[in-house]
Amino acid sequence: MAKVDSKGRVVLPKELREELGITPGTEVEIREEDGRAVVEPEDAPDEVLERMERLVAEASAEREETAGIDEGVEPVARKHRDAIRRGAEKYGGSDAEGRDNG
Repeated sequence: MAKVDSKGRVVLPKELREELGITPGTEVEIREEDGRAVVEPEDAPDEVLERMERLVAEASAEREETAGIDEGVEPVARKHRDAIRRGAEKYGGSDAEGRDNG
């Protein structure tokens, strides 16, 4: 059984980390659900970028006029997209053009 230390940290058992794909540096979401703490790994930057690009493509297909990828994109959305791309490149996923770096 895991214990909470004086700083509130808990070490997840190795088997659980391996099963969930949690490696050093993996960001996790921790939330309360029905009186329990739930730890869930966040999606990898590559997966977030793919999902975001798929949503943009779907939204563009629904528009009468298809704009370029940066046309009509809110500055905040562009900033988040660029940050996700930088993260994907930094952590060895694919680069902005989808080339495999790992």
